[in-house]
Amino acid sequence: MKPETPNTASNLPQPLGWQAQLDLGFEHKHGKTVLAHRRHLGPLTVQRPFYPEGEVCHVYVLHPPGGVVAGDCLAININAASNSAALVTTPAAGKFYRSDGKLARQQLVLTVAADASLEWLPQETIIYEGAKVAADVRLELAAGARFVGWEILALGRPAAQEGFTTGEIGMNWHIFRAGELFYRERLSIDAGAFAALWGLNGHSACGTLFAYPATVVQLAAVQELIGESAGRGVTLLDDLLICRALDDHADRLRDFFQSVWRRLRPGVIGREACAPRIWAT
Repeated sequence: MKPETPNTASNLPQPLGWQAQLDLGFEHKHGKTVLAHRRHLGPLTVQRPFYPEGEVCHVYVLHPPGGVVAGDCLAININAASNSAALVTTPAAGKFYRSDGKLARQQLVLTVAADASLEWLPQETIIYEGAKVAADVRLELAAGARFVGWEILALGRPAAQEGFTTGEIGMNWHIFRAGELFYRERLSIDAGAFAALWGLNGHSACGTLFAYPATVVQLAAVQELIGESAGRGVTLLDDLLICRALDDHADRLRDFFQSVWRRLRPGVIGREACAPRIWAT
């Protein structure tokens, strides 16, 4: 199968609102991973790298406006070169606000080279009632690449008695191994899917975690962590582990995924868990 053309800012649909792009390139130099390439357009940037565990480069992606409105388009491209090790997170939840009819778009391209590891661990994304969101993630894994990543969605604002009676969310994952499409997932949520028994059944938070490469050892570890808990599940597709969760509280779902990550990191990434400092604030 011929690889698809990556979604970068140059070939995204022409935006109607504010366009922002962030390109990050990680390389291994002088015994540690450095942020060797950084380019941003519009309101997307990063803080200086942190090194709480020595060689691994921890980076926080910042979106200063604090939220995305109808017509805005965000594009993030992250490349981890051979032998590099990077962990990318965000200092706060992302937000997509109510729409006047236009889509808000987010495009994410993650490229992990041979013998490199990348962890994409953003905090939750809050989708306001009435928002219209189209999000696409393209993950390209070379032979020997290692990856853990998640997406956590918080629909509406339960604390403000706001549900998700209007709005639309479309999220696509395309995962490639050595240039071949290996896994494709499409998530579509509207008011009907939010309320239906076959959908979210009214749960205000949902999330998916991917880990690669994984084995039955990691599968058993996550199954043990889940136990008899409702709204949690995990499966192994070849060497791709997929964990899903539903909850009424986004912070509780985030805590669960962090626990899964701690269990998986030694076997998948090859390092003991070292949580980003920002998670403790």
